[in-house]
Amino acid sequence: MQTIKISDSSGIRGLKKEYRLKRVKIINRLKEFDRFYSESCSWFFEDRKMELREVDKSDDERIFEELCFCILTANASAEMGMKAIDAIRPVLINGSAEEMTEKLKGIYRFNVLRPAYIVHTRDYLNTFGFRLKKKIESFEDMEKLRDFFAFNKGIKGLGYKEASHFLRNIGLKGYAILDKHILNSLVEFKVIDEIKMPMTRKVYREIEQKLKLFSNEIGIPMDELDLLLWSRRNGKIMK
Repeated sequence: MQTIKISDSSGIRGLKKEYRLKRVKIINRLKEFDRFYSESCSWFFEDRKMELREVDKSDDERIFEELCFCILTANASAEMGMKAIDAIRPVLINGSAEEMTEKLKGIYRFNVLRPAYIVHTRDYLNTFGFRLKKKIESFEDMEKLRDFFAFNKGIKGLGYKEASHFLRNIGLKGYAILDKHILNSLVEFKVIDEIKMPMTRKVYREIEQKLKLFSNEIGIPMDELDLLLWSRRNGKIMK
């Protein structure tokens, strides 16, 4: 079994202490991701807080909302992505890109390009009856599932990071969301030497594996560690 040697530095001790303080909130957030996938609820953002609320929508519509959230958060903040979803939720399923653009004015900076991505993706999903949940559950191989969302030309606006983000947010485990916050932390703790962007699939998976080894070494499960590292930079445990 591969290992990674991490020195018992003050930084590592501080990270473990922070984990003990945040562990319950982190675990509860991961449970909410599971709940989102299994129950009829959607995420809403109000007063700078995210909340799961029951909704009268199909599972495919709700999961599509989360897919759109991850399209919207690429090169943007999670808060901006959630505000954007709240704004365009009424027109996500049947509205035009132009309608979404209008609703996103003053809220979201990529208000022309990303609605076009969403409509392109929606049109593709309609080619197999918009059965998004069935498609997800048809994959037995977790890497092939991620590749489907990251490299499928029918799904526009997702890369490897965003595909990982989406799958984590619908409750699937074992994916690292290697954004700048996580990568900077991995450099800080000497798990990796430097950050080279953009990352290829090969490099992404290599760093993801190092994150898994790091989590084993310090005794913090990787899905929890991912949220912990992100919260250290952002100050919140979000999605």
